[in-house]
Amino acid sequence: MQRIFQIAAAGVLLLTVVSCGNKEEDKKAVVQQAVIYRTMTLQPRKISGNVQLPGVMQPYEFVQIFPKISGFVKSVNVDRGSVVKKGQVLISLEAPEVEQQVAQAKLKYTQAEATYITSKDRYRRLLETSKTPGTISPYDLDAAASKMQGDSATAQGEYANYKAQEALKAYLVITAPFDGVITERNVHPGALAGPGAQNAKPMLVLQQLSMLRLVVDIPEQYAAQVKNGDAVHYKTNALPGQDFTGTVSRSSQSLNSNYRSETIEIDVHNAGNLFKPGMYAEVVLPTSGSSNAFVVPRSAVVTTTERKYVIVANNNTAKWVDVSEGNQASDSTEIFGNLHNGDEVITNAGYQVKEGAAVH
Repeated sequence: MQRIFQIAAAGVLLLTVVSCGNKEEDKKAVVQQAVIYRTMTLQPRKISGNVQLPGVMQPYEFVQIFPKISGFVKSVNVDRGSVVKKGQVLISLEAPEVEQQVAQAKLKYTQAEATYITSKDRYRRLLETSKTPGTISPYDLDAAASKMQGDSATAQGEYANYKAQEALKAYLVITAPFDGVITERNVHPGALAGPGAQNAKPMLVLQQLSMLRLVVDIPEQYAAQVKNGDAVHYKTNALPGQDFTGTVSRSSQSLNSNYRSETIEIDVHNAGNLFKPGMYAEVVLPTSGSSNAFVVPRSAVVTTTERKYVIVANNNTAKWVDVSEGNQASDSTEIFGNLHNGDEVITNAGYQVKEGAAVH
């Protein structure tokens, strides 16, 4: 429901100068003009619609490959742009000292295992002999058992060390952790590669491109309105005239403290390599609006450098009420503030209406 009322406002100051033969004093008259304002009665309502936000394509999986141990590059089996499968050998390194450590660890394990077998056999023989009373003292039998247990522990320790050295040797062969494409190569055969080098570039960069993530940061005011499974539309500058659809696959469920936004991801199937990581996209997300909102024309919201407010006609008196805005559509906007159902709000407000001014 709308009402029309007037607020007396100072008009243009008109100066009327009357000239007389006896030089009468000038006469001044201030003319008051009436400004017509309109109001509406607030009722809870929300605006459902869409919001357009920028997004960026990112690989579904991404890894920078560094060497685990130091060694010389023996061979590089891939190059930039190579399509690889999980488990495929990418780079082979050579490190003679590592191979020697493996051989040494194996010899120590073999020696410890032989010692354990000997002590185990001796204890078994003493145990059989001790069945004849008086042949073997209990002390000798216990000593043999203790030596057998000690040799067993030593053999197990050497075996663990041998397997650890073998595992290190396995790091000389670098394989692909998942299916993807090599997007960067920084080594060549003969180069010395090793871990721990500061600011070192990765040997290879592997990205999964058959599936991408379209990452979008949603401002705080829309974060609660977008949910997993919501349908979205997007388009890219690289593919003009083409529109694509998808669904919200996952969200961070928290706001970035620096930008006050929530990050969501949309899975993009890219079997034909239509999209590339790094592409920007314009994403249209559905917004459900807030059930706690009031909807007013945008002209009802007065924005200054200090505040944003609407003017409520309360008992024939203008009252400023600070508000924040939500969803917007055409010439309407959601507002939130200390407002109540049934309040009369000026729809064509302006800063000329001072707080406390009489309205009628």
